[in-house]
Formats: sequence, C-alpha cells, structure tokens
Amino acid sequence: MSSPIITKVIEQMNDLPDDLQQQVLTFVLTLRQEHLQESGNAWDVLEALTGTVEAPADWSAEHDHYLYGTSKHRETEP
Repeated sequence: MSSPIITKVIEQMNDLPDDLQQQVLTFVLTLRQEHLQESGNAWDVLEALTGTVEAPADWSAEHDHYLYGTSKHRETEP
C-alpha cells in the first residue's frame, strides 16, 4: 500500500543523481530513528502518564467496580 506522499517522494527522487538520493535516504533514516527514540515503547508512555490521571483512591483495589459496575469488595472509609 503506497500513499500519495510516498509516490510523490519516489517520483522526485528518481530525478535526482545517485549522490543526492543517498543524502535523502540518510536524512529519512535519521528522521525515522529520531521518531522511534521520541515515541519510546509502551512502558515509556505508561511511565510518562503515571500520576497524571485523576482517579478514586481505591482505584487499584476496586477497578472491577469502576470499570464494570460490580459491587465493591471493601467499604470505603469516610
């Protein structure tokens, strides 16, 4: 599957001399590597979100109650 942008890039690259095509390839690989480093993995994303979501204090113990509406396992303290 090829997007219109990729098709345009390939068309433009075909008209470049080999040395410039190599420079474009190096640039694209550098951009890709930077993107991968910035995005991180799922654990990095979760770690970045730690403490940013407001939830009830008993969220971890009573997640079934909050997600599925089941009865709470423990009574909450006032």
